[in-house]
Amino acid sequence: MFRVLFVCHGNICRSTMAEFLFRDLAERRGYGDRFHIESAATSREEIGNPVHHGTRRVLDRLGIDCSGKRARQMTREDYDRFDLLIGMDHANIRNMNRIAGGDPEGKISLMLDHGGRPGQEVADPWYTGDFETTYRDIMAGCEGLLSELTEQTEEHD
Repeated sequence: MFRVLFVCHGNICRSTMAEFLFRDLAERRGYGDRFHIESAATSREEIGNPVHHGTRRVLDRLGIDCSGKRARQMTREDYDRFDLLIGMDHANIRNMNRIAGGDPEGKISLMLDHGGRPGQEVADPWYTGDFETTYRDIMAGCEGLLSELTEQTEEHD
């Protein structure tokens, strides 16, 4: 089983959307049993809070249930527990490296590096209010990541 952690600043908008979209995409394509997916924050600001209403609206429209999800902060132990840790923007990557104490195994990457847009950041709806652009960015990253990971796992089957 491949373990993926999606990370953003507060774990109520982008990383949560990525967690639930990736899980749904993997399940719909028959790969749900190959992945363990979670999300976390780099900050402590939203710990314990539910999914932002804008993200919840996008997921509800797609028939994806995110009830029960509460924001949590990434820990140093997450670096050891997960195979891949994916940040939404450059500030997330810097903070993830700080929390993890570096990235000696090359596990940390930017979401859109997997979506065919290397170095680009996922739009932050906390500031823009535009959850549709964020959805499109995250879906591009999720589809690219799922393709990458299923090709890897099929090579090892």
